[in-house]
Amino acid sequence: MADDKWYYDLATGEAVQGKVSGWENRMGPYDSRGEAEAALARARARNEAWDAQDEDD
Repeated sequence: MADDKWYYDLATGEAVQGKVSGWENRMGPYDSRGEAEAALARARARNEAWDAQDEDD
């Protein structure tokens, strides 16, 4: 069965379909190319929210 999921490749900075790179350079899986392309922005926003929550504690 082919892997039809999308991943964000940290090494190349590109969204790729399938497990092209090793786990250490891969974020995902995502259902669409757009979701994979937004992976870093999503991670950044979550980290900022968690940092803000830590500051409140």
